[in-house]
Amino acid sequence: MKQILSFSMLLLFVMMQQSYAQVSINTDGANPPPSAMLEVKSTDKGFLPPKMTNAQMLAISAPVSGIVIYNTDLQSLCWFDGNNWLQVTGTIVPGPLTCGVSTVVYQSVTYHTVLIGTQCWMKENLNAGNMITSAVSSSNNSIVEKWCYDDDAANCLTYGGLYTWDEMMQYSSTPGSQGICPSGWHIPTDAEWCTMSLYLDAGMDCNTNQYSGTDCGGKMKETGTTHWFDPNTGATNSSGFTALGAGDTEENMMDPFGPLMTFSGLKGYTGFWSSNGEFQSGYSSAVRLIWSYDAHLARNILPKTYGWSVRCLKN
Repeated sequence: MKQILSFSMLLLFVMMQQSYAQVSINTDGANPPPSAMLEVKSTDKGFLPPKMTNAQMLAISAPVSGIVIYNTDLQSLCWFDGNNWLQVTGTIVPGPLTCGVSTVVYQSVTYHTVLIGTQCWMKENLNAGNMITSAVSSSNNSIVEKWCYDDDAANCLTYGGLYTWDEMMQYSSTPGSQGICPSGWHIPTDAEWCTMSLYLDAGMDCNTNQYSGTDCGGKMKETGTTHWFDPNTGATNSSGFTALGAGDTEENMMDPFGPLMTFSGLKGYTGFWSSNGEFQSGYSSAVRLIWSYDAHLARNILPKTYGWSVRCLKN
């Protein structure tokens, strides 16, 4: 009996090996071609590889050469060639971030990084999502929406997008939320802006709504007059933050027949949202402001319906 059972198990094992030597997934019952180990045949469905963020992909332990995933941050298929992760274009995906050296690719846009004190900041304004015109309001519709200054997409390429507070936060109210930033990054809190400000100018008052700090804004501004009006007072960009005069967009309160939003301040000033939105009964948030005509950095509380620039901070 024992010998018969052993022979039966061996026979079953051989049959299974023959059955699964090649696999076909289809609806017509056809065998796969002789040269294929696996054939997936369909005329109305695709093959879906594992989906993960860039951080999750890089965290895969000892990836085998040839492994394929879909990177949701890069919006691209990626595979491991034995040494590096690559996108379908052949571009190498950078490994763990070294602030000030590494770049971050997010929605096909490359962002540089800069270390200011112990904080790792993006060196460019965020330019994520779909452009809407000044005749349209952003809304909670699961689509990231941005304005480009003067409804010109080229301005988003240079200055980044302009976002309402709610759109930036992706309709969360939690300070420090990821919002529209890539995985591993977040919208800086009011306190985190203060930390950066004090590192650049230890004598400034970063918690009151006033012009403060003798030259903090100058240390954050790009030099020259390409993206700021002359004379771009006090600009040294010694911090490497490279703020540009991106202007803003505000609700149109003057012309009932005009667009919903009006643009102003290009090359004259810029403002950066914080992720704290509890001011003035929750209708306003703290914004850091820099102007072309002086070197100060100011903090103000402004309506969440304005469109300001966004910088992301590493977790």
